[in-house]
Amino acid sequence: MISRVTQQTVQRSTLGNLQQNLRTMSDLQAKLSSGKTITKASDDPSAANRAMNLRADHAAATQARRNADDGVSWLAQIDTALQGAVSVLHRARELTVRGANTASVSGPAADAIATELVGLRDAMLDIANSSLNGRSLFAGTSADGVAFDDAASATPYAWHGTPGATVDRRIGPDALVRVDADGAAAFGAGATSVFQLFDDIAADLNAGVNVSGRLTELDDRLETMLTSLTDVGVRTKQLTDAQNSLTLRLQDTKSMLSGIEDIDLAHTILELQMQEVAYQGALGATARVLQPTLMDFLR
Repeated sequence: MISRVTQQTVQRSTLGNLQQNLRTMSDLQAKLSSGKTITKASDDPSAANRAMNLRADHAAATQARRNADDGVSWLAQIDTALQGAVSVLHRARELTVRGANTASVSGPAADAIATELVGLRDAMLDIANSSLNGRSLFAGTSADGVAFDDAASATPYAWHGTPGATVDRRIGPDALVRVDADGAAAFGAGATSVFQLFDDIAADLNAGVNVSGRLTELDDRLETMLTSLTDVGVRTKQLTDAQNSLTLRLQDTKSMLSGIEDIDLAHTILELQMQEVAYQGALGATARVLQPTLMDFLR
């Protein structure tokens, strides 16, 4: 059976095709102006889902990288502080060795050494109370502002931290790295602190007591300080490795996301030009289809 084709059928079909051409050209122009192949999820649901997952991975890696950067800043400050503390301890040991030589050190000389030791104690206390952005480096999560009390307080050289309360940074779903240092372990606390040891050596020198026995205490404290410094180095290495790994991960996710979402510029331009030609042709055909009127038929 032959289908009957009327002028209205031709017009409706032609206008539908013209609208489809215009819609296609509009979509291409939108892609070209945005630079993205997916302007809405319905364009490609599967690709849109992959893109969303990649964006979530990228956001997680970005946050982890920020955490690693912040952790490296903390540990760099702690490393500098502990390096300074080790230098102070070395100087204190030199002075103690000199003070132990009672044959050559007179009363005034011993008093001068004792005065310098008190100054070193203050320098060590200042190092131990180092902070970063208002947070103590050696007191964990404490909000007291300082890690140790000074000599004039009611509790000289008391540590303000809480055992086990550490400052951590997450660099992965299952990876936490401690970025502070245990001040009690590095400097001691109260009567067993390195600050009190300096005071005791200074008091012995002022009293004319031989201080050679204090050298062992200084060496023990120096060994403890170096152990803390080594631990900081290990954690710094862990964070710098994480920084490198996360940087590569960010580059990979960005590249994959670009492969899913970004247009092929040359191909899209060519396709748009072809569509414009097709649209112009459709306009010409439409003009011919819609041209006949009753007067044309009466002719």
